[in-house]
Amino acid sequence: MDEPLLSIAAVERETGLGKDTLRAWERRYGFPVPRRDAAGARGYPRALVDRLVLIRRALLAGQRPGRLLSMPDAELDALLAGLAPAPRARAPGPGEAPPLDIAEGLAALRAGGAEALRHWLTLGLARTGLASFVIDGVAPLTVAIGEAWVDGRIAVYEEHLYSEAVQSVLRSALVPFQAGLELRGPRLLLTTVPGEAHGLGLLMAEALMTLQACRCLSLGTQTPLADIVAAAQAHRIDVVALSFSASLPAAQALPALAELRARLPASVEIWAGGGSPALRGLRIAGIRVMSQLVDISEAVADWRHLSSPTAD
Repeated sequence: MDEPLLSIAAVERETGLGKDTLRAWERRYGFPVPRRDAAGARGYPRALVDRLVLIRRALLAGQRPGRLLSMPDAELDALLAGLAPAPRARAPGPGEAPPLDIAEGLAALRAGGAEALRHWLTLGLARTGLASFVIDGVAPLTVAIGEAWVDGRIAVYEEHLYSEAVQSVLRSALVPFQAGLELRGPRLLLTTVPGEAHGLGLLMAEALMTLQACRCLSLGTQTPLADIVAAAQAHRIDVVALSFSASLPAAQALPALAELRARLPASVEIWAGGGSPALRGLRIAGIRVMSQLVDISEAVADWRHLSSPTAD
């Protein structure tokens, strides 16, 4: 039985590479070359689409298409083999320093103020890349900063300066990705419910969603539920992504989630994540709970799989 082929529209959805880009590459570099099925229709085999996904990941890492697509097959295979399918959070190994060390960050802050802290964070970003910077660096460091504030080891203003510096570095890092990616679904609306003033987790999630070439609309924090529903309708949102910190009581978080689920169409998914204990064991139909940032890539892949027909 002949292998099923994916249409160019399906390839665009799965890879984030536009139809015009694929056709231009075929003309210029002789890749990717579609096949024809028994009926004579052009399409792309699954192995070729998987290769295109890795090529897009290499482009996000800073490679140029002209260099990639003119490489000999063996050299390109070796380069693509080094690209992990998705970054996963992990504890540093024996003798291995964490990507961002709280003592170093506080020393930078106390020695040179907010500017020195931003410089230190930017160096960490340059060492690790955006995904690892968020998952392995900023996420655990933010927890450590919060614990240090609770224990009285850092002042309130230092916690605020840290948060502002991280947001500044992340927003700057997102600009080239937002400008250079060919975005595709899902369309995501990111915000927090009233009473949830912490927005750093929301920005970390947006960074990882942007790396997945998602269309992101951020409303900031504490958006009234009626406005979330209105924005979702006006912008044809596929997923409403909400962040819940540990500071928001379950008595506020759970009713807001339940009401929002009732007011949004069933076709609009809700993704809820963060450090709130209210999310542990939460079971509400139509709400996907993410216990950690690395769950985002799987959620995006699942949405695209369910939303993408095998052919157009």
